[in-house]
Amino acid sequence: VQLQASGGGLVQAGGSLRLSCAASGRTFSSYGMGWFRQAPGKEREFVAAVNWNGDNTYYANSVKGRFTVSRDNAKNTVYLQMNSLKPEDTAVYYCAASPVVNTIIGSYDYWGQGTLVTVSS
Repeated sequence: VQLQASGGGLVQAGGSLRLSCAASGRTFSSYGMGWFRQAPGKEREFVAAVNWNGDNTYYANSVKGRFTVSRDNAKNTVYLQMNSLKPEDTAVYYCAASPVVNTIIGSYDYWGQGTLVTVSS
């Protein structure tokens, strides 16, 4: 599975962005998909994940209620809708694929290249 993240940019605090992650390969629908982020000087952390058919979603406490993860298997794409953005959401955001959806970075086998989100105060 090859992943290509897009949709990052510069936004003011309180604004919104939608990230997309396009996947290649016919097995996309069999993978759990996750979003992770890495801020400057910090370790990569879990943000959100969605299971293979979109029925189950998981969020980090820091984004719960503000971010929504979803997927469209017909388009081989997973999304991260980010609302009420805060300066502390500034990071490079990565999408990743795992055989089983979870929050553990090490269990994700395939990674996209990352897209930068900058939230100004």
